[in-house]
Amino acid sequence: MAEVMLQIKDIHVHYGGVKALNGASVALDEGEIVALMGPNGAGKSTILKSIFGLAPVSEGKILWHEKAIKPVPHEMVADGIAFVPQGRRVFRHLTILENLEVGGFIVHDTRLLQTRIAEVLEFFPALKAKLKAKSGTLSGGQQQMLAIARALVTRPSVLLLDEPSLGLAPKIVKEVFAKIKEINERHKTAVFVVEHNLKSLLHIVHRAYVLDKGAVVAEGEPNDVIQSGILEKVFLGKV
Repeated sequence: MAEVMLQIKDIHVHYGGVKALNGASVALDEGEIVALMGPNGAGKSTILKSIFGLAPVSEGKILWHEKAIKPVPHEMVADGIAFVPQGRRVFRHLTILENLEVGGFIVHDTRLLQTRIAEVLEFFPALKAKLKAKSGTLSGGQQQMLAIARALVTRPSVLLLDEPSLGLAPKIVKEVFAKIKEINERHKTAVFVVEHNLKSLLHIVHRAYVLDKGAVVAEGEPNDVIQSGILEKVFLGKV
């Protein structure tokens, strides 16, 4: 039986007077890809930010290997959790190689860092061919691949992905999701992914949570979630 790696129990997050999360609970097992879905403002991205220490949690618990934690971003990286935020946030003035070196900031052994970077580049041959190119010259899809590659340099056991397909052409979206699946299968990296591109996403995930107004309204295997009709209801505001 797979170990429950990460649990978020009854989390509440407020931004001023706005409730971003209102008692949400989700879990991620070892080796799983789990989708967080729902309309804009449902609280999906806030769950990832809560896990990584970037959102003000007022109530509830975050459990890492069944131990309650108070997340701090650099400590999360050291513990094996990597976060790729929305918007392909690469260092545009740095080369691909320099971006990857920044991603490995907790790896203090230079030889080990270079080994890790070489391992990551095996997933991304298009980046390997352009190591000295400035990241700002890359296409949107290549920048998204670089953002994911940079997060993998520390060999995380959990990858948090926030809208990885945002603004990308359908063909590139397919490539991004294929890479996510490959990373999961080859390294058993568990993945929490927030995504609006449901059709492309659901064939690679093991489970999905549907959020609405800061709370989980459904959870299950992808086909069960689709057939339940809950997605139509939340996106049309009928929940």
